[in-house]
Amino acid sequence: MQGTRRDSQNIRRFSAPLLFLTLLALPACTLQGTLIGAGATAGLAVVQERGTDDVFDDLTIQLRLNSVFLEEDTGLFASISTHVVEGRVLLLGVVAKPEDRLTAAKLAWQTQGIVEVINEINVESETSLSQASKDLYITTSLRARLLADGEISAVNYKVETVRGTIYLLGISQNKNELVRVISHARDISGVRNIVTHVKDKNDHSRQSNVFPLAGTR
Repeated sequence: MQGTRRDSQNIRRFSAPLLFLTLLALPACTLQGTLIGAGATAGLAVVQERGTDDVFDDLTIQLRLNSVFLEEDTGLFASISTHVVEGRVLLLGVVAKPEDRLTAAKLAWQTQGIVEVINEINVESETSLSQASKDLYITTSLRARLLADGEISAVNYKVETVRGTIYLLGISQNKNELVRVISHARDISGVRNIVTHVKDKNDHSRQSNVFPLAGTR
């Protein structure tokens, strides 16, 4: 068992630079979301509720999932964004057909390492540039507010807005912290709804959801 654990640690150590090189090899649309987000997440791993190994696993899952979407349908890849925390995947975006929404969920479940798929993809017409700008403003504003609030561990939250609805994924320190996060979200102009998929750090299901990827097929 000790040898297996040592081998797993070595795999992670040597895989880290390979993961970075893989990121660099991906298309620009992936780099915009995955590379920037991955770099920021990895750099802040030491202060997150997730350990460094969990962060690495989540980045690996996200790369695999993006690759699967890209191979299946470039249009689907461009329409959907993904966020991963402890193997829980949040799918966001807007697609034209219900079949696309189902396909995205199916592909996610087939991706190694995923333990839960949260499908928040909307089946609607394409988002206008004006609405996309408003969504970006809302997301940026909320992230800034969370960072400025000393009673919130902002690095533990993933935030994205789709058509005025804020989606939250992450790990809260306690109920009061999540209440503060939601309060900040409500105070931003243009917000229509808030959907939270945040778990408390003491939630026992967190432990049962984590499966190491290193050394697996």
